[in-house]
Amino acid sequence: MKRQIYLALLTVLVLALAGFPSAHAELIPPHGEGQIGLQAVVLCEKLTLRQEPNSTSRALKTLQYQDLPIVIRQQDGWAYVALGDSIDSLTGWVNADFLIIDPAWFRTADKTPVYAWDDVIAPKVALLDANITLPILKQAGDWIVVSLRGAAGWIYVGGIYQNNLGREPESGAFTASAKP
Repeated sequence: MKRQIYLALLTVLVLALAGFPSAHAELIPPHGEGQIGLQAVVLCEKLTLRQEPNSTSRALKTLQYQDLPIVIRQQDGWAYVALGDSIDSLTGWVNADFLIIDPAWFRTADKTPVYAWDDVIAPKVALLDANITLPILKQAGDWIVVSLRGAAGWIYVGGIYQNNLGREPESGAFTASAKP
């Protein structure tokens, strides 16, 4: 008799939990200002770090996609950045059009489709593997736009954290659910 009750309760529990969508992603809020400035992300394949804030100034280094410079200040479309947070870190100027400053981040937990626009019937432009972390460019309702190596794509995140982008959650991270 106990076994039958146990199996019945287990069956009810399994059926009840089957209706809940599984978690598939994490939203990481912006880091905020650090010791010397705001973390930024390079959005293009290559970005030249220059000595002065102009395109003819001497090149100091080439930054790559998703490098994380620290923005100290901005001036006329240029960002003065440090390539680390130590006193002897290399500093210089980059074109600010190719940075996103202090973004929130999206991290996949399993395969995640990326769409051409904010509709699940839109063409898929990518299928992300688990544990991929991308900067979020913007949020629009139940969708976010992420950076994809110089392009952008839409990911459905559901209404779980709608309007919370950039706010610190109680648990330290937001969870999103997959849309069927």
